[in-house]
This record gives sequence, structure tokens and C-alpha cells, in this order.
Amino acid sequence: MDAATRAFVRSRAADRCEYCHAHQDDDPWYIFQTEHIVSKQHGGTDDPDNLAFACPHCNQHKGPNLAGIDPFDGRPALLFHPRQQEWDDHFAHRGPLIIGQTATGRATVRVLNMNDELRVVFRDWLRTVRG
Repeated sequence: MDAATRAFVRSRAADRCEYCHAHQDDDPWYIFQTEHIVSKQHGGTDDPDNLAFACPHCNQHKGPNLAGIDPFDGRPALLFHPRQQEWDDHFAHRGPLIIGQTATGRATVRVLNMNDELRVVFRDWLRTVRG
């Protein structure tokens, strides 16, 4: 994937992880990544419609997964697709926690481990610093 495509994906996302909404400037120790929403092993391409800007935490936990288990009912659910779905339709912030509002949201929160203890503490600290 070329630098121009990566720059486009980053700009489109406004320097924010398209999964957990962390901002690149808030996490200067890690370089956010351009990730394949549908991995190449599942037939995904480098087309910008299949690319998302992701923090390393979300990208590493997502891996090639397309689905997860909804902890509410134990059924399989597709993961959040940033090009096809709206974040606010599937997630909400409750303090420093990210809450899945739908089967897709809950499965995504679980698979991407969005409420990992360190991530929650970091988001809480950011809320305090920002006021």
C-alpha cells in the first residue's frame, strides 16, 4: 500500500482510531496503522473502502476477524465496519468505558478488548486532563 493511500485513510479518519475513537495525538507513544477491515486472507483489498485507521491496540486485537460472539446472547455477530456503519449506531461512551449498543457493538468491544483496564484508565486520565 502506498504512502498516499495511507495518508488519505488517516485524513479521512481525522487522526482518530475508527474503532475506539482514540486520537493519534493522545497516544504519541504508538503510531496508528492503516488496517484492512476485511483482511487479505478473506479476500480484502487495498481499496480505500476496505481500509480503516486504527490504533495498534484495536488493530492487534481485531486481526483478521470479521465476527465475534455477542456476550449478551452468545450468538455470532459481525464486527463493526467503519465504511458501512456509523459508530454512534453501535457504541456509546459511558465515562471512560465504550459500551456496545448492538450485537455488532458488543462483539466488537469484546474482540477488540476496547475496555482493557489500561485503556480505560488512559481514557479516564484523558477526560481529567481535558476537563
